[in-house]
Amino acid sequence: MPSTLDFARSLIRQPSVTPDDAGCQNLIAEALQPAGFIAEFLSYGEVCNVWLRRGHVDPLLVFAGHTDVVPTGPIEQWHHPPFEAVVEDGVLHGRGAADMKGSLAAMVTACQQFVVEHPNHKGSIALLVTSDEEGPADNGTVKVVKELCDREEMIDWCVVGEPTSRQQTGDVIKNGRRGSLGGKLTVQGIQGHVAYPHLADNPIHRAADIVTRLTTQTWDEGNEFFPPTTFQVSNLNSGTGASNVIPAQAEIDFNFRYSPESSVESIKERVNALCQQVWTDYEIDWSRPNLPFQTQPGELVDAVSAAIFAVTGLTTELSTEGGTSDGRFIAPTGAQVIELGPVNRTIHQVNEQVSAADLDTLAIIYQKILENLLL
Repeated sequence: MPSTLDFARSLIRQPSVTPDDAGCQNLIAEALQPAGFIAEFLSYGEVCNVWLRRGHVDPLLVFAGHTDVVPTGPIEQWHHPPFEAVVEDGVLHGRGAADMKGSLAAMVTACQQFVVEHPNHKGSIALLVTSDEEGPADNGTVKVVKELCDREEMIDWCVVGEPTSRQQTGDVIKNGRRGSLGGKLTVQGIQGHVAYPHLADNPIHRAADIVTRLTTQTWDEGNEFFPPTTFQVSNLNSGTGASNVIPAQAEIDFNFRYSPESSVESIKERVNALCQQVWTDYEIDWSRPNLPFQTQPGELVDAVSAAIFAVTGLTTELSTEGGTSDGRFIAPTGAQVIELGPVNRTIHQVNEQVSAADLDTLAIIYQKILENLLL
């Protein structure tokens, strides 16, 4: 049985940039099959998913995660090669160390040890692992959950291994997330010479006015569980390549992270109203929304909080801040969902890293969650 650190290193050495799993799920399956987990590989398009389950009775506790990682960025800026999984001074370096191959390794070793110590535990344990979390997420967890629901295989509790901790493993867990709604705003103008602006209509100026109105809005105040809704521009594209030409079109990519105090419909209505105050020749291509979710204090939150306190002495903080996660696909089934993982300080950055000792701590916490719920 490999250590959590050793298994995390074996996963990091696989260059599994979205949507390529690069063999990680095979490693996970091979590690868990001796403990009685049955592997079911579910592929959709380029995306690999695996459902590993031990037991056939309720209740069902699931660990969920992803093997895919974001691109490395400039290799020359890394202190250690991103896929060599170097350990130096007690720190594991590599792409995916924190997000989230470290969590996957901790899940595997926690399950292995739990089964060794409690082979006759009640209920069932499963892992749901995808290679499409950092990407579009069209063929990953959402498809697996649909397959499970179609055959009435329902999840009671789910622990997602996203890196939630701020300063110390277990100091923050996510019991929900804001929704996400993105779109592309295309503003039409009239192309012309910059020296004759009266013969043209600059869509960049129109777009700038619209963005100003959108960024200065108070969308809502949030509530006691969720921070307020926010609006951000992620990309602006326009121009012909010539410095003396007013372009005919400007495109703006934007995203809302919204609390339950706002709805998708209300956001769309307000955006359109603000755009029309400036200009009518525009269109918005809205992306598929990701709905907010929240798990109220109860069995799972209590079990996770108690496990963290028993292992670390920390009283964990419940939070719904941050981006989206695959928990958004699992919570609508009625499952209780929380997210718990290592310190997130370096995720998606050059020189991503995690403390090796923190991975051991995380594995012990995961095992304690199993004990709290299945003994």
